Amino acid sequence: MNRFRLWLKKIRTPVTIMVVPHSRSNSRSIKLPVASIFALFILSCLGVVYTVSLSMHALEYCRLKRDNASMNKQFKEMASAISSLKQSESQFRQLFSLGSKKEVLSGFEADEDGSIDMEALKKEVDASMESVKGIKAYLAEQRDIYLATPHGWPAEGRISSGFGMRKHPLFHVNKLHTGVDISLSLGTPLYATADGVISFAGRSGGNGNIVVIEHGHGYSTVYGHNTENLVRSGQTVKRGEIVAYSGSTGFSTGPHVHYEVWVDGKSVNPLPFLKGGAS
Repeated sequence: MNRFRLWLKKIRTPVTIMVVPHSRSNSRSIKLPVASIFALFILSCLGVVYTVSLSMHALEYCRLKRDNASMNKQFKEMASAISSLKQSESQFRQLFSLGSKKEVLSGFEADEDGSIDMEALKKEVDASMESVKGIKAYLAEQRDIYLATPHGWPAEGRISSGFGMRKHPLFHVNKLHTGVDISLSLGTPLYATADGVISFAGRSGGNGNIVVIEHGHGYSTVYGHNTENLVRSGQTVKRGEIVAYSGSTGFSTGPHVHYEVWVDGKSVNPLPFLKGGAS
């Protein structure tokens, strides 16, 4: 009991705090019990702890906000990637009717907390994008092949002489006929049957005025006995563009076009190409 009274007396003992201003005004003193000073110290410590806690919560909030913004950006990028995938696969189906090459982002399961495994999703999107690159490259190649493949007739007419061995109408000897002769009226427009570049346009002996077009992918076409060529060497042409007018120049018995198709430097029967293109 005596110790308690002694301790109580000590904490009630006042402490004088003197304030001495730098100016000439009188100094002031403040008397505070030890208990009050101790209480102020405790409250100050609690205030510091509370302030630090608020600062940590504010930093955590900023971090979560940044993470949320990053997640939103990733989802937007993936949405764009998925849109590109769907568009490319739609083109693939429409052009070639082969069906979808890969179902994109199918079968994803959420974690137990309901969130999506972002790393797994990104890997799947990357794999799908590589697949789309392959599809796009395939589509581009197939489009180039289609544009380079002779398709249809250089002009509407009647086939007067087919491809193969025949007796030459002027020299009466058996000889390979390397194309087809299509009878036409004099001056009928002759059309390119595929996109390409003019490799020759001029006079060529018994073939008269001819036009040779290189189409790429091993395809070439020849248009012979023309009365007039409308193109020059090095010029690019599109399928359906007029390249010459039919005639009877060179060794010829009447107005027609001698039409040839070459594949890898060898003449082949043009008939399948006239009927709609060879596969």
